[in-house]
Amino acid sequence: MTEETKLEELPGVGEKTAEKLKDEGYKDLMSIAAASSGEICGKTSIGEATAEKIIHAARSELDMGFDTASKVYERKDDVGKISMGSEKINELIGGGTETQSITEVYGGYGSGKTQLAFQLSVNVQKDEDEGGLNKGCVFIDTENTFRPERIKEIAENADMDPEEVLDNIFVARAYNSDHQMVLANEADEILENNDIGLVIVDSLTGQFRADYTGRGSLAERQQKLNRHLHDLQRLAEVYNVAVFISNQVMSKPDVMFGDPTEAIGGHILHHAAAFRMYLRKGKGDTRICKLVDSPYKPEGEAPFKISEEGIIDK
Repeated sequence: MTEETKLEELPGVGEKTAEKLKDEGYKDLMSIAAASSGEICGKTSIGEATAEKIIHAARSELDMGFDTASKVYERKDDVGKISMGSEKINELIGGGTETQSITEVYGGYGSGKTQLAFQLSVNVQKDEDEGGLNKGCVFIDTENTFRPERIKEIAENADMDPEEVLDNIFVARAYNSDHQMVLANEADEILENNDIGLVIVDSLTGQFRADYTGRGSLAERQQKLNRHLHDLQRLAEVYNVAVFISNQVMSKPDVMFGDPTEAIGGHILHHAAAFRMYLRKGKGDTRICKLVDSPYKPEGEAPFKISEEGIIDK
C-alpha cells in the first residue's frame, strides 16, 4: 500500500466505516493519522479499539515515526509565509504568518485584530515575491465583524482586482460555539477542493464565552475549545495552510503592576498557538504589536498603523 491507499483498504475499515470517516472529514490517510482515537470515536461512533487500529495503520502507511533533524529541516521548505502588511511586524515574527501553524493575536477593542485578519485575507492572494501564497482564504466570522467593503478598500490600494479578491475568500458566520466547530470541520471540504492558504477565525473564544458562563461550565468549555483547536491544527498540517485566530482578553484585577490584560482560553490555547502576539493601542493612531511567544524568535515589539491601505509601518 502507498500514500494513495484507499480508506477501505486499511485494516478494520470496511465500506460503511469508510463512509462514516469521510462524512466527518477523514478523507485521506493524513487526516486520520493526525487524529486521536478519542476524536474519531466521538465523531463517528467507531469503537476505541477499532479507531486506534485504523490510526496506527494510517501512520504506518505514511511513515510517521522518527526522522533525523536534518530531514525535518528539509521539510521546512514547504512552509509558506504571509506578510502582515507591516515590515516591522514581519521582521518581529520571522517573515509573516506561517503555514502548518496556528498564530494567535489578542488584544482589547480597537487594537487592530480584525484589521490584521482583513490584511492577511488579501495578502495571502498576492504572489510569493509580494508576501503572499497566491491562494485563497477561509474566514470564520464569529462576531459579525467581517466587512467586504474593507477588503475591497485594502485590495484596491494594493492594485488588486477587488472582485477577484472577494471571490477568493470563503466566509461563514458562526452563531454559537457548536456552529463554529461545525464550520471548522466543513472547511475541510473547501480546502480539499480549492487552493487555500489561510484559515481565519475571528474571534476564537467569543462564542465559547457566551455559551459557557460561570465556573461550573469552565471544564466543559475548555474541553470543547481544546477539540476545536485540535481540528484547526489538523487543517494547518494536512493542507499546509496558515491558521490565524484572534482572541478576546480579560482584565486581571489582582495584578498590581504592569499590564493586567490576559488572553482568554488559558493554558489550552497558550500551548496550541505556535505564535502569540499581543496588540494594544499606543499614542495617537499608533498600535503596538508585541511578540509574546514564538518557536524561534525572541520577544519584542513593533509599532504599526491602520490606514486606508491596511496595516502599515508607523
